Amino acid sequence: MAQQETREGRLRPARRLTLADDVYESIKTLVMDHILPPGERVNIDALARELDVSPTPVREALARLEADGLVRKRPLSGYSTTPLLTRAEFDDLFEVRLLFEGATAGRAAAHASTEERHRISTEAAASIDVEVGDGYRRHAAFTALDATFHDLIAGAAGSPLLRDSITRLHSHLHLHRLYFPVTGAPDTNAEHQRIAAAIAAGDSDAATEAMRVHLIAARERHLPAFDERAAPGAPREPA
Repeated sequence: MAQQETREGRLRPARRLTLADDVYESIKTLVMDHILPPGERVNIDALARELDVSPTPVREALARLEADGLVRKRPLSGYSTTPLLTRAEFDDLFEVRLLFEGATAGRAAAHASTEERHRISTEAAASIDVEVGDGYRRHAAFTALDATFHDLIAGAAGSPLLRDSITRLHSHLHLHRLYFPVTGAPDTNAEHQRIAAAIAAGDSDAATEAMRVHLIAARERHLPAFDERAAPGAPREPA
């Protein structure tokens, strides 16, 4: 009963003019807030009834969330939400990010246009506030700024494949961030500014190193979360 009330509190009627985006955002909120818990099967018809839409936009939204890495589709069993990262998967994720994003920052420093360098610097200077709203929406400002910053760098590097790969990696990390809230926003902001300064200066080596330092620091900020998960009696769902 409590879970049903929580679901109703998170869902909102879809506006017809932006139906596809509304349905996508509504279901994404359920996944990110763990109202649809990790590893749970997604009932398309039930979601359609709750959102007062046909199953078609729900299926379209789930296809987008699959591309984000937040749900999985299996033959004959439909969609289910993606499980939380294990410690081994988390370590692997950051190893891949270090390889991809370090090189991407270096490429951006070498190839970015004047306009792209300006946009990256502007985004790095933007304020990050993690106290907005509640649940997933409390983190929306942080994750949006963070993802935009990294996406701008990937775009300036001139490799669509790298950009797509980096975008997919970030969705998994945002799910982990929600489960164990971020407390290092000021540090992240300072690290972003150092990366942006190196790119603005056209210094590929400095940009690569600044990105590596940033990602290593981000990894360290998240590691205590795994100790919390392993602690006896630790809650499996967010408060």
